[in-house]
Amino acid sequence: MRKRRLGKTGLEVSELSLGTWGLSGDGYGPVTEAEQDRVLERALAMGVRAFETADCYAEGRMEERIGARVPENLGAFVVTKIGTRKDGTIPRKDFAVDYLKDALQRSRDRLKRDTIDCVLLHNPSRQAFDNPLLPEFMRELKERGMVRCWGVSAGTGEVGRAAMQAGAEVLELAYNVFHAQEMLELEAELGQREVGVLARSTLAHGLLCGLWPPDKQFAANDHRAERWSTDELRRRISQLNPLRTLLSAELPSLRGIALRFVLSNTLVSSAVLGPRNCLQLDQLVREAGKEPPYLEDQKRVDLRERLVTVGVYV
Repeated sequence: MRKRRLGKTGLEVSELSLGTWGLSGDGYGPVTEAEQDRVLERALAMGVRAFETADCYAEGRMEERIGARVPENLGAFVVTKIGTRKDGTIPRKDFAVDYLKDALQRSRDRLKRDTIDCVLLHNPSRQAFDNPLLPEFMRELKERGMVRCWGVSAGTGEVGRAAMQAGAEVLELAYNVFHAQEMLELEAELGQREVGVLARSTLAHGLLCGLWPPDKQFAANDHRAERWSTDELRRRISQLNPLRTLLSAELPSLRGIALRFVLSNTLVSSAVLGPRNCLQLDQLVREAGKEPPYLEDQKRVDLRERLVTVGVYV
């Protein structure tokens, strides 16, 4: 497993990270603890050394599983997110410093780490950065040795820019073949400021695997049941055809093409994967490729042009 520089932090991360939202059971339906443990252990065995989670995933239980199965002495890089509260009837955001202090301590306890490698603010609004105490608090955590670096999991380019201006060293952004707006919007500033980038939603919640029929239905406890209307999903599935033009012996699957699209962007420090079992993990790691060029420049250009013709703007 190759490693990449995490911006200007002086740290390195494996090119592929194990994201744990899907594994937690929160997004796609239940996953047994035994399967969660198998996936964590299999990721380590395959050379994955970056693990992405959040304090709210499975009410903190994913942090506990990482703390138990990914000990600090294995050299793994752990990213967690704080700022989402689930202690009420509905989840809500809270970036008050007093709350974040308590949340961070709980994360340290669950992860069994005095120093967390990277802590991200979990999808704050741009207005959250109007409070100067917020970035001051995050910088203080680093100065006190409680985190090695800090950043923001951003839902929009506007939030990403505000985070960088506040001093964020790492940004987590949605980035895939169908969704590259924020990355393109922030590209120049990311490079200029040398900010590390964690690319999430690399397969667009499974859409880019290209395995769904046009009338695909999702279970009620699967977040994708509310993500797309029937017509929107059918349109999105039809827009996968440009990716199929790249299929070859070297690129045998759409998911491999999608992952290599992400990895071919040199701004990306690590592509966050979201497998829910060991079979999915094995497929993703195998088909992501072993070394550059993950997707040749001309193929990227051709793919972009074809996607534009079918209404996808990347």
